[in-house]
Amino acid sequence: MGLFACLIHTSCETKKEEKKEHVAFLVTNPIKKDTTITKDYVSQIHSIRHIELRALERGYLKSISVDEGQHVKKGQAMFQIMPNIYQAELQKAKAESDAAKIEFQNTKLLADGNVVSQNELAMANANLDKANAEVTLAQTHLGFTRITAPFDGIMDHLEAREGSLLDEGELLTTLSDNSQMWVYFNVPEAEYLDYITSADKDTKKEVGLLMANNKQFNQKGIVETIEGEFNSETGNIAFRATFPNPDGILRHGETGSVLMAVPFKDVIIIPQKATFQVLDKTYVFIVDQDHIVKQKEITIGAELPHLFIVSKGLSENDTILLEGIRMVKNNEEIETKFLEPNKVMSELDLYAE
Repeated sequence: MGLFACLIHTSCETKKEEKKEHVAFLVTNPIKKDTTITKDYVSQIHSIRHIELRALERGYLKSISVDEGQHVKKGQAMFQIMPNIYQAELQKAKAESDAAKIEFQNTKLLADGNVVSQNELAMANANLDKANAEVTLAQTHLGFTRITAPFDGIMDHLEAREGSLLDEGELLTTLSDNSQMWVYFNVPEAEYLDYITSADKDTKKEVGLLMANNKQFNQKGIVETIEGEFNSETGNIAFRATFPNPDGILRHGETGSVLMAVPFKDVIIIPQKATFQVLDKTYVFIVDQDHIVKQKEITIGAELPHLFIVSKGLSENDTILLEGIRMVKNNEEIETKFLEPNKVMSELDLYAE
């Protein structure tokens, strides 16, 4: 009975070993080619012109001709400060100007008859110039009581209501020109250097915009400027892209993500599923000519859908384990079945040039 059990046990072990020996693990090679990835950068969206409208004179807010969120045209009346005092000052200045003009004319007649000196004529002329300047100043102050739109734009929140007593410089509202939008995004130093040293650095780069609802904006933007200094705390530098906004979808203060295509030339690409991590390091299993599995550390340069771009650790001639990573151990001998890398990549939806 014991002998029979032993034979059965031995037979089972043999079958398990045979089963294990006949497992063929899928392997492939990394692929080397040009590709492009789309990187996203958190961004802040600003109107091309965004200003504060403030009261230039002190007084009661007599009337408001616009409403919050309204589109206004350049020169359109928006606010009227009670003008009575400034109208009176203008009338007074005009009267003083008229008196100075009469005085100058009389003095000129006397000077022409040599009754008074030329110095007195010059003094009368100076008094007339001063009076005329006071008229211009009074007209300016009166003009400041009527606040108009300096450009076409959209109004924000009203900060004051009719009847409010305004101080000079008090905020009334803000006005945004949303015909074009400036979108700012921060780029790390290494990526900035790649961008600024690329062959097409003088060509304005086209970018997209992913809005907060996770949909792409229907217009493309152009990277136009790069700020002059890096942020010493983050190591980033700000880029600015300009987007047309014909439908007025974008507003000042929105957030989103700039989508910029970054080309990679002659890079090593592998499937993500061929990798595994130990702590903060990434590894693959290399299979040598003797079918021995070797664990190898790699450096990931960028990420594509289902794929990694490997910047260090692999060559296109290496054979990597594609599946069954958790079923093998380092330095173990295995049977393999080779799959063409192009076939593997096509099944992973590779988007490459």
